[in-house]
Amino acid sequence: MVPVLRADRLTKTVGVGRAARRVLDEVSLSVEADEVVAILGRSGSGKSTLLHLLGGLDSPDAGEIILGDDRLTGRSARALARIRLRHVGFVFQQFQLIEELSGAENVLMPTRLPGAPAGGERRAAKLLDELGLADVADHLPHELSGGEQQRFAFARALVNGPKVVLADEPTGSLDAENGAAVLELLRGLTGRAVVIVTHEPDAAAIADRILQLADGNLVTESSTRGDSIAGRARSVVAWRPDP
Repeated sequence: MVPVLRADRLTKTVGVGRAARRVLDEVSLSVEADEVVAILGRSGSGKSTLLHLLGGLDSPDAGEIILGDDRLTGRSARALARIRLRHVGFVFQQFQLIEELSGAENVLMPTRLPGAPAGGERRAAKLLDELGLADVADHLPHELSGGEQQRFAFARALVNGPKVVLADEPTGSLDAENGAAVLELLRGLTGRAVVIVTHEPDAAAIADRILQLADGNLVTESSTRGDSIAGRARSVVAWRPDP
């Protein structure tokens, strides 16, 4: 099977001069549709840097990234923005909802950008219903619980039907109950590749594969396929993008 997302020999250095540090050293990975991959590592290990490269938010010093039929490396900022809009969904630890907009307006925002696929309002309504947010859709972010805010952020990430969902410490700002619910949502996605970066082994346990990032390298790999948490989560939300 051809992977949805492939990265080959990514290298990235941060800082300059004596403060320069190579956080990624020829890192390679691939993720298929219907697969959840977790990248586990301590704070400062380069997890978020890798996620930003995979989503076209930053460029590597060397290496190549392919998303579907699109090569991300070497593309203009405008081309990358269009690819992100249509094919990448981001879920962040800090929900990054716009405080002046209601939950529903936050979800709809990506659908109203130039180049967004048609049918955004229909997809947004479907997501809000499936995620149990319809009754609070008109609330502002400060009127919502942490779990509700993260679910709105989750809906916003999915609303344009992305091929890839990238989650950066998605449970870091949540209590145990809401964190588990968000992990179940991620595990229950179908028809797309999912990459989670986290320092929490419990969060990584929902993945099909766990990659350990240390000293700039993916040093170990394990499989959790069949894990009981993942098995339960598969039945929660099986939302698939429209053709």
